[in-house]
Amino acid sequence: MEEKKYEITYIIRPDIEDSAKNDLVDRFDKIITDNGGKIIDSKDWSKRRFAYEIGGYNEGTYHVINLTTDTDQALNEFDRLSKINDDILRHMIVVREA
Repeated sequence: MEEKKYEITYIIRPDIEDSAKNDLVDRFDKIITDNGGKIIDSKDWSKRRFAYEIGGYNEGTYHVINLTTDTDQALNEFDRLSKINDDILRHMIVVREA
């Protein structure tokens, strides 16, 4: 299987402390690399207001990861763990065109 480029965007709850947010980002970056993904970049995008409330919050910090992988393992594990993490309000995984 050839390597594909992916972009993962996830929203972190706004009231998390900086140190806890950094630990969260490091942990989820490690989930990707431990499962065969190669991170091109991983950075905070911005804090934005939502059009509607999500989990009691009106805003959140958007974080974007660009990566390549030749299996679905890293994506599946990120998806599974982000769904059960209370600090991540929403996430989206998209394939980037070459």
